[in-house]
Amino acid sequence: MKFLRYGPVGEEKPGILDQQGNVRDVSAHVSDWSGDALDPSHLATFDQAKIEACPYVEGTPRLGPCIAGTRNFIAIGLNYADHAEEAGMQTPAEPVMFSKAPSSIAGPTDDLAYPKGATKLDWEVELAMIIGKAAYQVDEKIALDHVAGFCICNDISERAWQLEGTGQWVKGKSAPGFGPLGPWFTPPSHIPALNDLDLNLKVNGEIKQKGSTKTILFPPAFLISYVSRFLQLEPGDIITTGTPAGVGMGMKPPQFLQEGDVIEAAITGLGHQKTRVV
Repeated sequence: MKFLRYGPVGEEKPGILDQQGNVRDVSAHVSDWSGDALDPSHLATFDQAKIEACPYVEGTPRLGPCIAGTRNFIAIGLNYADHAEEAGMQTPAEPVMFSKAPSSIAGPTDDLAYPKGATKLDWEVELAMIIGKAAYQVDEKIALDHVAGFCICNDISERAWQLEGTGQWVKGKSAPGFGPLGPWFTPPSHIPALNDLDLNLKVNGEIKQKGSTKTILFPPAFLISYVSRFLQLEPGDIITTGTPAGVGMGMKPPQFLQEGDVIEAAITGLGHQKTRVV
């Protein structure tokens, strides 16, 4: 099942991608993929017959961020040992948590405006999870019951803002466009091997990152349980789970994005993003 949102920026409607790859308009059944509509029990009502009764969306519409109404955008740092090594940092004994501004969320093919004052713009393909029902201090064994679905996130980063000066990660992670999401989200029950998904990212057609969730340090269920110790997660909130090796700052010499570059990010079963730096 592939839940998405389509239409112009700020005017997105809820949709589903059917088995033939067509976008179906489901706005007769739900106002948007946000709030209570993300409850796993509600998403489960969209069976094949219901989807096929929904009208086709003509043409090739823009796909927006696959969910709306995000209040907490939580990121996990250094969650792959090879990325911690390339960053010159120790493998953490417990998850490294930081925030991205919800205003950084963008669609999977939206252009990324190079921010004024930026000098070290970088990429990070990540598996993100979308919270479907409130979670506070939940047990790891039932943590995935609180997940609406999984999607691609490119945790775009400005390394000078993140690591130099006062070195506050949220500053380097939160500019507009720094959180492309989608093209769709898929419920956990429709992902056969969550612990064996391939992640890859290209810049201008050249592979930069190639990893697998097999090497993740703290898996999704643990992360939900861990994050929910400290704050209540609400429907539409996002936890993005870290990136494998191959980011620009880890290369010798470091490589950073420039205007005109094209970033393509993909994860098994979760589609493909294509972002142009403008």
